[in-house]
Amino acid sequence: MIVRLGIDIAVRAAHQGSLADQRGELLWSGRRFRTTVGDLEQLWSMLPAGTTGEELTVVMEPTRNAWVALAAWFRRRGATVILVPPERSADLRAYYAKHTKSDRLDSVMLARLPLLHPDGLHPEYGLGPGDALRRATKLHSTLVKRRTASLARLDALLEILGPDWHAAFDGALSNKTPLQFLAAGYADPHTVKRLGRARLARFLYRHSRGAFGEPMADRLLAAAAATAQLWSGDELSFPDLAEDIAIEARLALRLTEEVKELDERVGALMGQLDPHGILASVPGVGAVAGAAILGRLGDPARFGSLAAVRAYSGLVPTLDSSGVSGRHGGPTKRGDAVLREALFLAAEQARRIDPTLAAKYHRLMVDAGKHHTSAICHIAASLLTRIVACWRAGTRYQLRDVDGAQVTLAQARAVIAERYTIPTHVRVRRSTTNRTGRRSKESRGAPSTGPSTHHARHAGAA
Repeated sequence: MIVRLGIDIAVRAAHQGSLADQRGELLWSGRRFRTTVGDLEQLWSMLPAGTTGEELTVVMEPTRNAWVALAAWFRRRGATVILVPPERSADLRAYYAKHTKSDRLDSVMLARLPLLHPDGLHPEYGLGPGDALRRATKLHSTLVKRRTASLARLDALLEILGPDWHAAFDGALSNKTPLQFLAAGYADPHTVKRLGRARLARFLYRHSRGAFGEPMADRLLAAAAATAQLWSGDELSFPDLAEDIAIEARLALRLTEEVKELDERVGALMGQLDPHGILASVPGVGAVAGAAILGRLGDPARFGSLAAVRAYSGLVPTLDSSGVSGRHGGPTKRGDAVLREALFLAAEQARRIDPTLAAKYHRLMVDAGKHHTSAICHIAASLLTRIVACWRAGTRYQLRDVDGAQVTLAQARAVIAERYTIPTHVRVRRSTTNRTGRRSKESRGAPSTGPSTHHARHAGAA
């Protein structure tokens, strides 16, 4: 007997399940249980007599991470597990009962969903956040953003002391040597003066393994002297500020160490999952981006078509069509944000290496009038399609000219430089860094691909 079990998952409270047959008729509803073997065994015993795992479809929303253990347990019993996006189930619930929302109603709606929308339901075979690579790549993205925020706060605190401190470190606050210096509490001009040139040089030389020494020590002494002249008397508490800076520096150092250890773990996982280096052969895809793409995308074979892969990424445009009118909007952004970020950054580099992608980027910028970010999103979608095609075929990526002829990396760069260089006036017009009003909002869907040239342009014009 074919049955569908809808489960409304709770994080702290008990889950609620409802069972319906293949016609949508409820066999029972609102049964409470928790994620324990005893409760799950009891729930299984409530299925109609003779029901096998192959005849059961379990439909649930991926509420936080509470669904992972449930999905794994039901799959071990042979059941098919389907995850439904919360926004889709919410829309359907509003159709059934616009002014009523309850756990029981949600479970009933999920049990009937396979009957209402069979084409939109796809089995889930992975562990989601339980997968080691998927979890590691998300953690890597989070740690990098935290480190970036910590370095930004550190830079802002140094501005209180004056501009000479940033110049003394050559603006390289992300290097371990400046962070070690600041973490030691040496962002106090009086402390720097007491240390003296010789001790400063030894400290810098030791922590940088010879990369820094007396020149940086001289710059730091000059910065300390400038700060002492800028601030008079007890107007600013240098020891307190130095301690605040030391806290941020220690946080940045610790995050840097964690990112490094995570990189090693991700590298080992990629060596197991991609032994032939298929992702590493893709232009613009490095070790970090390759792990993020594979970890967040999951098994490419689970998608029925390449179009489904693009739709999953959220890089396909929205469509608003009615009657004789219709228009495409921006990307849907429905997929995984870490996946989109990795694809965007990879596409920015790939269009400088692959002639076919460079040709498409040139056409979008010059002929279609797209701005840079929009064009890169198109390139990212194409790059994802090629990655999945290579993965399914088990072949490495090959650079080819627009006529299909295979080319070397040097030949590819020469072709791009000769045919597909974007004219400067087009680049300026299509730039996304033009002056905007205070009320304008920048899209967070794509990361920055480089330093802004806005101030440089206007400074030159002045």
